[in-house]
Amino acid sequence: MGPQNDTQITEFLLLGFSEDLELQPLVFGLFLSMYLVTVLGNLLIILAIVSDAHLHTPMYFFLSNLSFVDICFTSTTVPKMLVNIQTHSQAITYAGCITQMQFFLLFSIVDIFLLTIMAYDRFVAICHPLHYTVIINPRLCVLLVLVSWITSVLHALLQSLMVLRLSFCTDLEIPHFFCELNQVVHRACSDTFLNDVVMYIAAVLLAGCPLAGILYSYSRIVSSIRAISSAQGKYKAFSTCASHLSVVSLFYSTSLGVYLSSAVTQNSRSTATASVMYSVVTPMLNPFIYSLRNKDIKSALGRLLGREALGTYINHMGPENDTGISGFLLLGVSEDPRLQPFLFGLFLFMYLVTVLGNLLIILATISDAHLHTPMYFFLSNLSFVDICFTSTTVPKMLVNIQTHSQAITLKGCINQIYFFILFGVLDNFLLTVMAYDRFVAICHPLHYTVIMNRRLCVLLVLVSWITSALNSLLQSLMVLRLSFCTDLEIPHFFCELNQVVLLACSDTFPNDLVMYCAAGLLFCGPLAGILYSYSKIVSSIRAISSAQGKYKAFSTCASHLSVVSLFYCTCLGVYFSTSATHNSRSSAAASVMYSVVTPMLNPFIYSLRNKDLTGALRRLFKGKM
Repeated sequence: MGPQNDTQITEFLLLGFSEDLELQPLVFGLFLSMYLVTVLGNLLIILAIVSDAHLHTPMYFFLSNLSFVDICFTSTTVPKMLVNIQTHSQAITYAGCITQMQFFLLFSIVDIFLLTIMAYDRFVAICHPLHYTVIINPRLCVLLVLVSWITSVLHALLQSLMVLRLSFCTDLEIPHFFCELNQVVHRACSDTFLNDVVMYIAAVLLAGCPLAGILYSYSRIVSSIRAISSAQGKYKAFSTCASHLSVVSLFYSTSLGVYLSSAVTQNSRSTATASVMYSVVTPMLNPFIYSLRNKDIKSALGRLLGREALGTYINHMGPENDTGISGFLLLGVSEDPRLQPFLFGLFLFMYLVTVLGNLLIILATISDAHLHTPMYFFLSNLSFVDICFTSTTVPKMLVNIQTHSQAITLKGCINQIYFFILFGVLDNFLLTVMAYDRFVAICHPLHYTVIMNRRLCVLLVLVSWITSALNSLLQSLMVLRLSFCTDLEIPHFFCELNQVVLLACSDTFPNDLVMYCAAGLLFCGPLAGILYSYSKIVSSIRAISSAQGKYKAFSTCASHLSVVSLFYCTCLGVYFSTSATHNSRSSAAASVMYSVVTPMLNPFIYSLRNKDLTGALRRLFKGKM
């Protein structure tokens, strides 16, 4: 690489903690253990809160969201580090670095916002206990979380786009174990003043202001606790804040130390050690901090692990409209008790196959340099979204079957609607982007590398995320305006948007209008793009003279075409025929196809017919590069 600026770099080098080869097995084992503990611990917290009716309160709603974000937060950095150690490589592609930085910023800011919201929740509970249920109502809780997500997505998008404008020279070594924003910016040859300004303004607004809010909340909490006369009352009030205060202290004392002192430490690896504390250790410790000092969580975990029933659903429900309903009943695929063990085993098997298969696709794509192309970049993103898509619905269904319960809280239902729409639309966008990628590869092969450059690939994925998040936010807020009567049975195994809207007693015309407009724009629009791409592809293939050339060109599209056909034939069939099926469970069977079966089959469809991917998987299992 010449001394001049080069915006067409292929990769960075993540130096990690140590280059000593003797330490690598120890580091690998340590981080793998911490990662597994983090995922398992936070998943148990989520399952305990979802399955126990006693924990369906604002405090535990925020905690379950924090646990989910912590899993995502750690998963952004540690798996790539483990792959690099296992393959004896320090490389991360340019696109991979931007993607990692995007998601790291996204989940870290959501983490900060959730800690701030939890501090506000404790402030209201202690300082205004009589008005707690009025102030911290379900609508406010959901709105706070959704605003946190959308703000974080916009911030992460801005920072990533700011990095894309930079050019880089020969110094591409990052003294860190992941692509940390400040370290990447300081590797640039071009002027970084604008990036530094945006970075530090964002740090003040999105980290400093929430910290000020936390400090203010606790100053008021301390004043209220001091006013309590009995020592037992003081202890009880403070004990509800102790866990949160511990996590806040651990998170801020390390993360702010890294970001505010980066100017001094940017040329060394000293920031990496502190980063481990807030990016790995804190998410790992959160479940222990929140559960060991909390009798409700411990009891819920005991009942969950002991497979006990978790209480009754709704004790009474008046005949009148009730906007303060506790939740819904998910009737599932079948109410036959004899079928429940079979359904549990079947869906658990499909879920595990989906997660394992898509994780292997991601690991193979990341670890093999031959697969660092736009097609496999989009495929790895599709695999990640498929894992999230399935995880939105199947775990709750399994919990309900195991606990012999059909209940889902209103907050849980809104959350499920939000994430199901988010990942469903993302799946749709990624399939469209992949169709465009195949169109360029076959119809404009000589210009492929110029058109499908790294910047465009990252931008297409980021725009897909932000559009999907905005649509999910709109649809979820539209549901919150509805009121419901006594008919709260959803003939489905998850909270499907149209089924929930049909249960409302209030006027649903605005919801129907928004829903079908979104379906037209975000499903039919991309489908039209896919059909146009394939019409051009077919025309180009027909123009190829040799049969072998036609077969080779078509084989690159066969896997994608299979997935598109499976996804759209079931998905569109459900959404456009629900008016005829909403009083039966016929739509649930079709939903299983696109929400469970399609994500499970994707890894097989893409790998069994792909020599590059099967070769990468073999090398991954053998521990080779």
